[in-house]
Amino acid sequence: MSAVEDVVTEAPAVEAVPKRAMTLGLGTSLVVLAALVIAPIFVKNFIIFQMTMLLIYGLAVLALNILTGGSGQFSLGQSAFYAVGAYTSAILMEHANMNYALTLPIAGIVCFAFGYLFGKPALRLSGVYLALATFALATAMPQLLKLGFFEHWTGGVQGLVVTKPDAPFGLKMSQDMWLYYFTLVISIGIYIASINLLRSRSGRAFMAIRDNEIAASAMGVNVALYKTLAFGVSAGITGVAGGLGAIAVQFVAPDGYTILLAISLFLGMVVGGVGWLPGSLVGSAFIIFVPNIAEGISKGLSGAVFGVLLFLVIFLVPHGARQVAMVAQQLLGKMIKK
Repeated sequence: MSAVEDVVTEAPAVEAVPKRAMTLGLGTSLVVLAALVIAPIFVKNFIIFQMTMLLIYGLAVLALNILTGGSGQFSLGQSAFYAVGAYTSAILMEHANMNYALTLPIAGIVCFAFGYLFGKPALRLSGVYLALATFALATAMPQLLKLGFFEHWTGGVQGLVVTKPDAPFGLKMSQDMWLYYFTLVISIGIYIASINLLRSRSGRAFMAIRDNEIAASAMGVNVALYKTLAFGVSAGITGVAGGLGAIAVQFVAPDGYTILLAISLFLGMVVGGVGWLPGSLVGSAFIIFVPNIAEGISKGLSGAVFGVLLFLVIFLVPHGARQVAMVAQQLLGKMIKK
């Protein structure tokens, strides 16, 4: 037996996410889609805005899920890519008078290039060292955006005000409702593309690297290419989410993209279930609504209450929303058989 085979044999097994387990069933997906389409009709604009942010953060969590759940690379720097995407859209809208919809693919391309280039030197790192490198990126980004050299474009510390778009074609709906449906269409498109990516040859290469990098290399997978590609794809999707976030919030400023945002996105991925793409929406809901619930329980101790709630979630369902969905599916199957 060769040395490579010895290493492969002795390496600890990592639980892989089966292809069918990456998504919801067709019926469940249609129910969720119908709920997302119909819900804004019956709620106020503020709730619609929160639902829009739910989709936007869901995209950012999904992007991180592709990187970590797909290729096994840890990142605490998603807030940096989110900030680059947000500022790209804001600058193009306010300084170049570009249509908001056209700024999003540009933000995605810019962030893809940024992530791909960052992934190149990061190839030498793995595990906690890669997490620390991305942590440094997230920490440095707000300070870089405040530099006087970029102040003419970024607005420096004061940031930029972004104009929220009106509904096109004379549609009689509020700005918030139009932006929600616009975000929903983009989210569905990226979600379907992400599923197809993970089911493709590239996706199988990602998961092979995640499960055992040495074995993947021995089987002919170009580890360097696919690891940097995973970084680029994840950063690109996060950049689109950042652009949508800038349009929805109508404002970008360096202090809005601190390391706390990166940690929140990572937390959303864990709560939603690592490697389970539908859980990205659940994780997004957790990081948006649970802090408000904690503050409602105790304003003075909201941080402590949030910590307790987070501990309970991780203790009771260590695999996140994916575990809840699997248990619910098993119970439903038993009820149908009876």
